[in-house]
Amino acid sequence: MNLKDGVKTAENKVSSEARKLSDLVKDSRKSLVDRLESYEDIISLEVGDTGLSRAKTLEREFDLRQLHVKYEGDNPTGTQKDRIAFAQLYDALRREYKVVSLATCGNYGVAMALAADLAGIACKVYIPESYHTDRIQEMEKLNADIIRLPGSYEDVVMASTTHATENGWYDANPGGANTPLQISAYAQIAQEIFEDLGDAPKYCAVPVSNGTLFAGIYRGFVSLHKRGKTSRVPKMIAASSSFKNPIVQSFLQGLDHCKDLNPERIKETKFNEPLINWHSFDGEEALYALRESDGSAFNISDKKLREMTALLAKREGFKILPAATAGLIGLLEVHKKLNLEPDRFVAVLTAKY
Repeated sequence: MNLKDGVKTAENKVSSEARKLSDLVKDSRKSLVDRLESYEDIISLEVGDTGLSRAKTLEREFDLRQLHVKYEGDNPTGTQKDRIAFAQLYDALRREYKVVSLATCGNYGVAMALAADLAGIACKVYIPESYHTDRIQEMEKLNADIIRLPGSYEDVVMASTTHATENGWYDANPGGANTPLQISAYAQIAQEIFEDLGDAPKYCAVPVSNGTLFAGIYRGFVSLHKRGKTSRVPKMIAASSSFKNPIVQSFLQGLDHCKDLNPERIKETKFNEPLINWHSFDGEEALYALRESDGSAFNISDKKLREMTALLAKREGFKILPAATAGLIGLLEVHKKLNLEPDRFVAVLTAKY
């Protein structure tokens, strides 16, 4: 398979200040408290606080007022995955692990490799042997150990988790004990949107795969509302590749649980691969968020993903990975159906192209 779970090969640069802080983190002569403080400073410098932009050209194109896009491509490796990678590496450093491990098809592996390299912790990245991504070279340059295994992505996640348990490594895979930490890291996106808008949007649209990002953003808005910071919790919109995501399919079927899909019916393309899976590791959390927020879910074709990437580049100057536009397309589908009244709307764009 010539799959593309990833942005075009990136430089994965961090500031010179972050590199100096990394030297302090790796200095075993210093106390753990001092090393953790330096790593926390790296996170503050490099991760999050991504841009929220008013997409006025798209507003005119689709007759939708106050459409904002949250651009996660501003993170060091070009995707939202840096948020959970650095949060978990901080945890691994705090708990004095020597090795972190995970399974990936591309983006997450690069994010973890960079976070681990800056922390001075060994990183083992498991990748299905049938998958090919340019990002493997980036992981290797960041000193990650690449391990190829047979089977699907889901199979490799389970295998790498087993290896982590057997070897006493930090397991950074989705759907495990670290799910609350990952959801908390993604909840920061809601906090940033609130800080820029002054309230929660009417709708918040997000691409979904495993569901962790979607669940985290929802939880962030719920927390803000319960603390009296916002006047509402947004209606959440989930969008993924047509008929290839358990969260979307389970919601559209009215199920009260996230039902796995038939693996044999999942067909990857270079456009949909970051979105698809037969099992969503945090699907129950995401499905709960959809139901509780009175949200919506959409199947998006490869054709629409490609067209939206081209439109964003032409109209707004954003270079966005096709799969990363799924949420925005879902939001526009809601508008087409309901003719939304003027309000504030946010679509999360998860990766640069």
